[in-house]
Amino acid sequence: MSLESEITDLWQRYQDDEIDADSAREEDIATLDAFLNALEEGEVRAAEKRDGGWEAEEWVKQGILLNFGLRHTQAREYGDVTYHDVLPLADTSTYADRGTRNTPDGTAVRQGAHIGSDCILMSPAFVNIGAYVGDGTLVDSCDTVGSCAQIGENVKLGANTLIGGVLEPVENAPVVVEDNVSLGAGCRVTSGFVVGENSVVGENTLLTPRIPVYDLVEEEIIYGELPADRRAFTRFVDSSIGDHDLFSGGAYKPAVVATDLEAETLEATEREEVLRE
Repeated sequence: MSLESEITDLWQRYQDDEIDADSAREEDIATLDAFLNALEEGEVRAAEKRDGGWEAEEWVKQGILLNFGLRHTQAREYGDVTYHDVLPLADTSTYADRGTRNTPDGTAVRQGAHIGSDCILMSPAFVNIGAYVGDGTLVDSCDTVGSCAQIGENVKLGANTLIGGVLEPVENAPVVVEDNVSLGAGCRVTSGFVVGENSVVGENTLLTPRIPVYDLVEEEIIYGELPADRRAFTRFVDSSIGDHDLFSGGAYKPAVVATDLEAETLEATEREEVLRE
């Protein structure tokens, strides 16, 4: 059987209440271990791009959920701290072999997350199970990369950036940040939003499907994605609430404005290769 069929079979047994953490067999746990290894190696991913759009891999998300349903919480050690979880943190001993650096005191990568080559993980940062971080990407201080989030190659996640996770429902696609994107400090990307490749996003911008993106390049309003090759930043537009007796001056809601990239913007976000030598 393939790994996918084994996970699908386990999921069905779990859904039918035929198996739980007490009754899981040694071979069932071996399947889950093989699945986690495949996630860490980047052999399987929680979402894939097909025909120009991102689709969730339901069986992969099912496999992640099974690791919570078929394992017992255990006491584990991290430095001088005892914590309790169903899985340990990832083994980072091979990071140096592929040119990746992770700084101490607060940087945590959960087992089942893929970290590519030539990456930089600055403390404190957290990368959750099922996340994919592509080659050459910077995860800066105080960043969170949520469960199943897909981060492309040569991406810059500015300090204090939140990449939300979408683990359930299993059919929902997670947050995606495509190749060569630069997110300024304090950005928030949530609820399956897709940031198109080569885009540059200004500091403290909130990208979520509930906030409109005013694309001045194509002159349209879109939701749930930022097209490729855009410079984006937050602006406030009139709210439908309008004037109200409780306040004066009208009401406003956040929006995102997307324009063409300019050469100066690209120069300001260039990578310094010396950091990855």
